[in-house]
Amino acid sequence: MSIIVQKFGGTSVADTQKILGAARKAIRAAQAGRQVVVVVSAMGKTTDSLVALAKEITDRPSKREMDMLLSSGEQVTIALLAIALESLGYKAVSMTGAQIGIKTDSSHTKARIKTIDTEKMRKTLADGNIVIAAGFQGVDETGNITTLGRGGSDTSAVALAAALGAEECEIYTDVDGIYTTDPRLLPEARKVTQISYDEMLELASLGAGVMHSRSIEFAKKFGVNVHVRSSFSDTAGSLITALPEGNTPVAGAAVAKNEAQVTLVGIPDKPGNAMRIFSKIADAKIATDMIVQNAGLDGKTDIAFTVPGIDLTATLDVLQSLVNDIGAEKVEWKENAVKVSIVGLGMETQPGVAETMFRAVSRQGINIEMITTSGIKISALVTKDSALDTLRAVHNAFHLQSPISAVANVTAGAKKKKLPTAKSVTAGKESRIVSFNSPLLGMEDILIEAITLDQSQARITLPNIPDKPGIAAEVFEKIAAAKIIVDMIVQSSSRNSRAVISFTVPRKVLDRALKVVRKLTADWGGEEPLYNSAAAILSVRGTGLRSHTGLAYRMFRTLADGGINVNIISTSERCVSVSVDDKNGEKGLKLFRKEFAKEMM
Repeated sequence: MSIIVQKFGGTSVADTQKILGAARKAIRAAQAGRQVVVVVSAMGKTTDSLVALAKEITDRPSKREMDMLLSSGEQVTIALLAIALESLGYKAVSMTGAQIGIKTDSSHTKARIKTIDTEKMRKTLADGNIVIAAGFQGVDETGNITTLGRGGSDTSAVALAAALGAEECEIYTDVDGIYTTDPRLLPEARKVTQISYDEMLELASLGAGVMHSRSIEFAKKFGVNVHVRSSFSDTAGSLITALPEGNTPVAGAAVAKNEAQVTLVGIPDKPGNAMRIFSKIADAKIATDMIVQNAGLDGKTDIAFTVPGIDLTATLDVLQSLVNDIGAEKVEWKENAVKVSIVGLGMETQPGVAETMFRAVSRQGINIEMITTSGIKISALVTKDSALDTLRAVHNAFHLQSPISAVANVTAGAKKKKLPTAKSVTAGKESRIVSFNSPLLGMEDILIEAITLDQSQARITLPNIPDKPGIAAEVFEKIAAAKIIVDMIVQSSSRNSRAVISFTVPRKVLDRALKVVRKLTADWGGEEPLYNSAAAILSVRGTGLRSHTGLAYRMFRTLADGGINVNIISTSERCVSVSVDDKNGEKGLKLFRKEFAKEMM
């Protein structure tokens, strides 16, 4: 008999009538001949209320005791749902995370799942029961209750589906599927029928609130089909699976609010400094995004990155102690920044996406403060006031509101891009599924799919250019008009109303690209472009790269130990890339292969 896992979020079990509605959905699945596991969150705003109670006592409650407190919310829900099922004539057994058999590490409030012992669940199912599982929680090796962090019930559900070999994991929520962007912000957003793991993983980490990114990591690693559906209707939802919906360049757009932009200014441009920064950030378990290190100028560079706004104070505490240690000039930061991103597997083969996005934003008179690109994602940092206009501009530019069949290629006129030849240290297909019984140290351990070296690129840096709306659009429109394909793009935050943009192009067209940008900088009254005619791009690609805060540190430490300096950096959920001098490319590849040997598939 096949198993199905159903998950109901807080809004879907907010009161007893909604709990009864969830019970009826579980019963229909059982009537269809399936064994049913239901994972639930705490009711409504219960978690927020519990946090508020703790904060009435102290601003710094113990993380262990917070886990004890917050886990009680799910315990109420599982008992009520089991009572509801029994009242409707069905056998049901409620189980806490410990009773389910979820073992985690000891990182209170942000625990990761290590193993799941399914023996008790399977026996309970075999006895004809519907199992009601508490989401969001587990226990560590010493029996302490742990929680998985906000959104952790999604992770619990997909992890259980993987452990049980479930046919499907249904995520019931207050929306009826996955949309091209948040329909509460843009009513014209379109519901997608299907989206790939990689696209959903990027969107989830970039601000799309439908799914928790760690749950998508599980789905991708273990090949779990996830069906996002409405709790309040029986309409078809959206399927998260291996394949995208169509062959369009962009699948969706996301906005992440309340981001903080942090910049270490004037760092000596030498091996080891990035490693020292991100080792401290990793130790504090702070997730970074949009890491941008531009090419060094006059022996110094800036490193900028974004963190969730709630982590800004902790981040500044870490960095202030580093300023003198690494010889930086100062730390700068901005609160209430907004990150707007587009995501799509089609970006890897269809050129012209970046300039389409930048032009759409510039037409609204909006200035972009930071840019980072990586594979299937482009992110731009803008001010809070311009967030909605930026989101609408990029959503409309790629016709995301239109059905797939009606969407023309918005970058038509250029040949599809051939991916650069890369030397991979792994063989086989790029998208693979891990056996649940794979000998990993833990279910949520980082998984490296490929490490590549691209020695076909050159790097161009435009120093001290005007920091105003339309600059990035103008650069990349002119580059595209010259039929030049761009790979990495980073724009660092401005200093004194000036900015720096670096990007890579194929070496064989470097002269043509320089001709284009020299004319632009002359028109702006700017400085002569800088370039490296032989840059090498080292990339680490896998699952869980951003949520594992130590990944960037390990990359930078490995290169620093080898005496290799990093020129530019770009990051995403599934790929971290660094540009180094070509002479260090092969050495860097060997070092990465050795460092990540245990995590390689």
